[in-house]
Amino acid sequence: MKSAILILLSFVCCVSAAETPRADGYRGIWFTLGQFSEHGDKYSGGLGTYTANHVPLAVYAPQVDKTFFTYGGTTTKDKRYLLIMVSYYDHKTGTVPRPVIVHDKNGVDDPHDNGSINIDDKGYVWIFVSGRGRKRLGFKYRSKEPYNIAAFERVSEEEMTYPQPWFLPGQGWLHLFTKYTKGRELYWETSADGMKWTDDQKLAGLGGHYQVSGAHGKKVSSFFNYHPGGIPDKRTNLYYVQTEDGGKTWTTVEGKPLTLPLQDVKNPALVIDYQAQGKLMYTCDLNFDRAGNPLLLYVTSRGHKPGPENDPREFCLTRWDGCAWQTSVITKTDHNYDMGSLWVSGDDWKVIAPTLPGPQPYGGGGEICLWSSTDQGATWAQKKQITHDSPRNHNYARRPRNARDPFFAFWADGDPTKFSESHLYFCDSTGERVWRLPYDMPSETAKPEPVSARSP
Repeated sequence: MKSAILILLSFVCCVSAAETPRADGYRGIWFTLGQFSEHGDKYSGGLGTYTANHVPLAVYAPQVDKTFFTYGGTTTKDKRYLLIMVSYYDHKTGTVPRPVIVHDKNGVDDPHDNGSINIDDKGYVWIFVSGRGRKRLGFKYRSKEPYNIAAFERVSEEEMTYPQPWFLPGQGWLHLFTKYTKGRELYWETSADGMKWTDDQKLAGLGGHYQVSGAHGKKVSSFFNYHPGGIPDKRTNLYYVQTEDGGKTWTTVEGKPLTLPLQDVKNPALVIDYQAQGKLMYTCDLNFDRAGNPLLLYVTSRGHKPGPENDPREFCLTRWDGCAWQTSVITKTDHNYDMGSLWVSGDDWKVIAPTLPGPQPYGGGGEICLWSSTDQGATWAQKKQITHDSPRNHNYARRPRNARDPFFAFWADGDPTKFSESHLYFCDSTGERVWRLPYDMPSETAKPEPVSARSP
């Protein structure tokens, strides 16, 4: 039934052959959750690259030497109005075009509705636009031509939040997402071509979850927390699952088959019982070492409210070493929603994240730093302070899939204490070179503006 509905929608909802509208600059969405306590909002600021649960947000395509990326943007400078944008960085010319407006959220100002991006084996660019429960449905879009963002067609409108689409060579799509069936429950669906999809299948339902996933060859892995009593502010524990056959079988890291959906808090997928430690767990990124073992990046905290009373907040790495799970602390941070990502190149592991306080302390984000490990994450050292003397906090540093210099990490800035403009940035793998995407674009293409970094 679901496949028939999606096929019908693909014909009913397709855009015309005309090019999709473009914006005249790169302007990120600003947002406030509006849940204030002594030290400010639970989270707010420039959230164009939000959330950690939207992945991937960028993909490098070697066939055309471009990094395609999506973000939550806006065309106006004086109000909040969410538009789902897509663009690319051209590595040959060092330029970006005017960004394309894939989807107008029609008055929604909430970046929970941001999109995710991926590319299939034929080069078509896909944008999965998040909805918010059944009140605001999600959308799937496909570019009308391979490696071309000039025009998109709408494939479906359906219930999905926090889309995480993975294209597996020789298998097709495996899409992980959330539905608000009983809290925030985790689901997956598959498709050979993106046009016909299986029915939704439940992965976990323990009262609520936030997950982050990743793909390595034919393996797709996910780690997630759970919400005691269905309350997201109590998010805790660390669970890990994986599939190597396109979702037919889900297992633990050792390969032990799991009975789905997961329904018991204590189950074989549980890696760390943070609830017993009195800690919360905020997901950030999932990557793999050279052997394909999973690496999990996240932040722990003592409570959901911002401010020093819930310190220490720590960026942590939990990794499978082939025999057991190992956990190390990378560094402390000052906000639960400080979000960064993890890069792996052989024995050179990097974390890029807002780990230093910014101009708005105890607000979401801060100054972006590069941390490095050469001993499989056992110890870490800050190698570079990438941003400094900033007028606004930086946050949600994202890792492009197959990242290639200089578009190695990208993020947005914004003032978490009050409405502000939000700029978008990217940096290279050393953190030495930083660029700001053009806020205003009088021409069809432009070169991003260089911004200086400095040593720690």
